[in-house]
Amino acid sequence: MRFEELPTPCYVVDEGLVERNLKILNGVMERTGAKIVLAQKAFSMTTMYPLIGKYLSGTTASGLFEARLGYEEMGKENHVFAPAYREDEIDEIISICDHIIFNSFSQLEKFKDKALKAGRKVGLRINPERSTQIGHAIYDPCSPGSRFGVTRDHFRPELLDGVSGLHFHTLCQQNSDDLETTLNAVEEKFGEWLPQMEWINFGGGHHITREDYDIPRLEACIKRMQDKYDLEVYLEPGEAIALNAGYLITSVLDLHQNGLDIAILDTSATCHMPDVLEMPYRPPLFGSGEAGEKPYTYRLGGQTCLTGDVIGDYSFDEPLKSGDRLVFGDMAIYTMVKNTTFNGMPLPAIAIQKADGECEVVQQFGYQDFKMRLA
Repeated sequence: MRFEELPTPCYVVDEGLVERNLKILNGVMERTGAKIVLAQKAFSMTTMYPLIGKYLSGTTASGLFEARLGYEEMGKENHVFAPAYREDEIDEIISICDHIIFNSFSQLEKFKDKALKAGRKVGLRINPERSTQIGHAIYDPCSPGSRFGVTRDHFRPELLDGVSGLHFHTLCQQNSDDLETTLNAVEEKFGEWLPQMEWINFGGGHHITREDYDIPRLEACIKRMQDKYDLEVYLEPGEAIALNAGYLITSVLDLHQNGLDIAILDTSATCHMPDVLEMPYRPPLFGSGEAGEKPYTYRLGGQTCLTGDVIGDYSFDEPLKSGDRLVFGDMAIYTMVKNTTFNGMPLPAIAIQKADGECEVVQQFGYQDFKMRLA
């Protein structure tokens, strides 16, 4: 099947572009000896796990179901962190995860012995309280009042027995200069305990496969922790694995006018690309320009009842018409993992594009996928 023959709406993941990203990440691993694992919260397309597993060290999870997914579908190193673990899930988590990272000393005291008895690596998440983000507090684990990680004021070194590593996650779509700033804060506040650790986890949010990313600075940060403290270094990016490697194809259903031209699409910001509203951001759209840049400007919106279900204002060389197909870029990450069936909106199909341009639909959804979630 060719790209233009795919049903809409449809997520399309370009296998070659994913592999390009993986080779960049694997290069960091080979040059530094660090281990990089897939953060499944950003990209959990299991059809791609055999390819990802060829290049990366494993997976990391945010809870039991993601941990099961990584264990069953990739079968390599399997890490997990959650703000708190449920007593009715912790035994299974321990049985399938290699590294179990706790968010507090109370959780550590509650479950550490079980994890150690099973031969697992036990880690503690720390909060260096050094924000490096501007304007996105919802994504800033170092924002005031954050529920993530132990701060220096609440650190209890007398309870570190059995803890083999420290974990921090402070970044979101950022470059390695911000990682360097974070490492300075980590050393300043927790450096005295680093020599007694075996490993350190830099968390995620590293846009390593972005064109302007400073990889030499990243590798210097890794070597710094290795040389100074003899630590094994882990990174757990999610977006970097499938960054700029996916598309969302949609069709124009109708045209509307209310002070400006409006196009109603068969996709939805709130259902199929929720970060457009949460981040917020304006996704790239092939063949379009900014509002007013090209002769014909339209506001693109979805079918749902949410007034704010708007993707953005885009301009085109020619007027849009019903049936036109539009292609949004960078639609692999935080899309499939976060989409919803609000209003009974059908979920997009999922396809893979091969190196020869041929596409294979690997998943399609229907009414039962909506109905099964409801009592």
